[in-house]
Amino acid sequence: MDPKSQRVKLNDGHFIPVLGFGTYAPPEVAKREALEFTPFAIEVGFRHIDCAHVYQNEEEIGQVIRSKIADGTVKREEIFCTSKLWLTSLRPELVGPALEKSLKNLQLDYVDLYIMHYPLALKPGEELFPKDENGKLILDSVDFCRTWEALEKCKDAGLTKSIGVSNFNHKQLEKILNKPGLKYKPVCNQVECHPYLNQSKLLDFCKSHEIVLVAYAALGSQRVKEWVNPNHPVLLEDPILSAIAKKHKKTAALVALRYQIQRGVVVLAKGNNKKWIKENIQITSEKMNFFTKLSFPFHLTCRCFPKKPFSVAGRSAGELSFLKA
Repeated sequence: MDPKSQRVKLNDGHFIPVLGFGTYAPPEVAKREALEFTPFAIEVGFRHIDCAHVYQNEEEIGQVIRSKIADGTVKREEIFCTSKLWLTSLRPELVGPALEKSLKNLQLDYVDLYIMHYPLALKPGEELFPKDENGKLILDSVDFCRTWEALEKCKDAGLTKSIGVSNFNHKQLEKILNKPGLKYKPVCNQVECHPYLNQSKLLDFCKSHEIVLVAYAALGSQRVKEWVNPNHPVLLEDPILSAIAKKHKKTAALVALRYQIQRGVVVLAKGNNKKWIKENIQITSEKMNFFTKLSFPFHLTCRCFPKKPFSVAGRSAGELSFLKA
């Protein structure tokens, strides 16, 4: 099957395209890039659009989706749109209003997937990253199981077709899965995942509970200084990955994307270059072999939180996985 049209069945019966277009961009260019690159992504074939309130460009994404529906490029039911609940809205009473705000900005009656962005709560308010006088993030005390119950109500209300989580480790997932009165399991867990951080243990755990792993930073990161350690390597310049790409006459990005899809992982491809976006949708259906060797796991994103909620478990304990050249 052509990967760009391939879908994976979620545990609630809905389907998610295996290849998605990520819409994060640095704040200073987020709105402009959303208007420039998202319509092009839809035109070349992307149907899975990954959004979030914190990206501060959902209004622009909404304009794009509406325009592509209006000009006949797509129908609403052909678009799989994800949004994410930000950390300042994890209190149960704030969940519904937060989703309704995203729906208004996206100009949609529903999203296909609504995700809890992190298992970490920040002080409610308009500031996305509230800080005290010492510049430290102001945390909020919220049981994310109560947040999950509010998400279940959003699904029942038809505001979202599916609900999931992001940046959860297996212990945090177990807390939801073992919650008394659980009505819906998370359909997915969106995490940083790439050959330098293959998340193999977390992937196995998710598969055992019918939870789809969704990979962000699958091609590395945009190396924004607030989020990325500049001393870490550039994934797409890795010599092994480059050698594999050369052998198969593909780009390193296409090899990295194929790596995830072959593992049963839904993968997000971010692009701020039309040439790259067009190349990334042309992912190969050719199967490739794998091997694993000892190395070191790298997080290529998310340096901003003092205690990463996803760092306790789910890492690939010293493993570096690549496609076999």
